[in-house]
Amino acid sequence: MDKLTLKASGPLSGKIPIAGAKNSALKLMAAAILTDQEVVLNNLPNLADTRFMARLLDSLGIETYWPASSSTLRMRSAELTSTIAPYDLVRKMRATFNVLGPLLARVGHATVSVPGGCAIGARPVDLHLKAFEAMGADIVIEEGYVKAAALRGLHGADITFPFPSVGATEHAMMGAVLARGHTRLQNAACEPEIADIANFLNSLGAKITGAGTSCIEIEGVSSLGGGEYATMGDRIEAGTFMIAVAATGGDVTFAGANLGHLDALAAALRDAGVKVEGVEGGVRVSRSGSGLKPVDIDTRPYPGFPTDLQAQFMALMTIADGVSTIRENIFENRFLHAPELNRLGANISIRGSEAIVHGVGRLKGAPVMATDLRASVSLVIAGLVAEGQTTINRVYHLDRGFENLEAKLNACGAQIERSADSD
Repeated sequence: MDKLTLKASGPLSGKIPIAGAKNSALKLMAAAILTDQEVVLNNLPNLADTRFMARLLDSLGIETYWPASSSTLRMRSAELTSTIAPYDLVRKMRATFNVLGPLLARVGHATVSVPGGCAIGARPVDLHLKAFEAMGADIVIEEGYVKAAALRGLHGADITFPFPSVGATEHAMMGAVLARGHTRLQNAACEPEIADIANFLNSLGAKITGAGTSCIEIEGVSSLGGGEYATMGDRIEAGTFMIAVAATGGDVTFAGANLGHLDALAAALRDAGVKVEGVEGGVRVSRSGSGLKPVDIDTRPYPGFPTDLQAQFMALMTIADGVSTIRENIFENRFLHAPELNRLGANISIRGSEAIVHGVGRLKGAPVMATDLRASVSLVIAGLVAEGQTTINRVYHLDRGFENLEAKLNACGAQIERSADSD
């Protein structure tokens, strides 16, 4: 198991290319099940999670070609050989559950293990299953598996989500593409990744309108064709690196980032005293020697402040000049990084879904342990400004969501080394 060793970097300077969006890419890969024609995905992030999804697709009989150093994946599922996604291939990553809808829509039945993933709350899949039941599927859960059948095919339905669930919105949209008739998803999530998935499906012949708004309309089609599509840039990776520059100071341009997808973060960084501007082909972030102002944030569904940037922003606020309050409204158990940040000298107290961060101005290096993906990278940000040496253990979490993280930061002046953990 690898670990990272960091030393305070000083200001970062240069350009960082932003990879394709992991949260979109995983669903695009699952959506390719819907067609028997070849699909080519470009700008695909080369991550542990996307590679794991490719393994699952292989197990279903989907032919995949993805060279080790490439960002292009070719897929074709002319004939599916299995409709079962076993526990061993679903337990490690929640997004693998999203093969259920495409399998159900294409062949009328699927058996998929109840998903696993990061330990940041229950994140139940009941909204996914209720959406498919509304489209005519019969669903039972037995021995840890969801068994779904719609042998006469899915049909359109009006579905109103009790809250704007990203996963349920994406999953129901994928299933509705091949359903008979019209489907309307109301109180749908509005994340840019949902629009990206819809754009991909439309490029194959789907009829989806309204993706990216709270009401999505899908007119079912009998089949989809093939095509080539480029994954959108990863707004969470971009936001993470933007926060790193805010913490260290410096001047970095993020090629491929879309400022329009990061309005809430940009506003928070500007309130903290950081300069954020859109430039041709990306986003530029800079901070001189001026101190950071404390900023309160509440995580909300898009276009609110993303829960996936909460841990990183908390790391930034540990060195602000004052007290900030961070409220987590999306997931329970998503403050596991706070005790590790406190090991570096931060002053964070937790009260339920609220974290009170007293800025200390200066952190000090120490051994810490990653607990999940976003928590891992919050420790990297803290390690970039901590005096002395910081060692982050269990960084396999990082490899699930960040491609070449240390190389990208080191190219801008960071001092990060990866090594095997001897323990």
